[in-house]
Amino acid sequence: MSRRPSVYARQRIGTVAALTGLAASAALFNGPTASAALPTPVSAATARTYLASLTVAAEDRTGYDRDLFNHWITVSGSCNTRETVLKRDGSNVVVNSACAATSGSWYSPYDGATWTAAADLDIDHVVPLAEAWDSGADGWTSAKRQNFANDLTRPQLIAVTDNVNQAKGDQDPAEWMPSVSSYRCTYVRAWVQVKYYYGLSVDSAEKSALTGHLASC
Repeated sequence: MSRRPSVYARQRIGTVAALTGLAASAALFNGPTASAALPTPVSAATARTYLASLTVAAEDRTGYDRDLFNHWITVSGSCNTRETVLKRDGSNVVVNSACAATSGSWYSPYDGATWTAAADLDIDHVVPLAEAWDSGADGWTSAKRQNFANDLTRPQLIAVTDNVNQAKGDQDPAEWMPSVSSYRCTYVRAWVQVKYYYGLSVDSAEKSALTGHLASC
């Protein structure tokens, strides 16, 4: 099946101020002031073992609807899943009474960008909802799909640059990988762990790509 990423062009207004000589200020824009706190994936060796056990099968998009995965449910108080991940993955995050982040700093490990506005971040499903559907979630209960879409325990949700997440779309590692090469090992380990935990299949190109990336971890 041919799949196309959803790419949204968006103009970002404003530029980074010139260096003032203050190291702390420079670090805000040039370095990762906040590393996304994705739950640590299994080791590469464990991921290779998991990958070897996954069923290889062709994907089937028939019947997919994003609304079948009830996402961004209430986690605690007024905080939903998105807001919880934003607080988890950011530094010095301040939220209002509705749990919306009003300030903070977020480092996106996919592309190495740092943002200071929550609106610049999407919460990525490492294994996309459509990919899960293609790989076996079409046979799940609504409750299991909700658990998958809001899983804060497995390495499945991470705050990243919105345009990068939208460019990834529903692509698997045979079709898309983070541009920051040093993060790719973490990414594929997380991908395999999530697929293994939920009993999802992989297609042949996906397995080949995962095998190659894990070999270099």
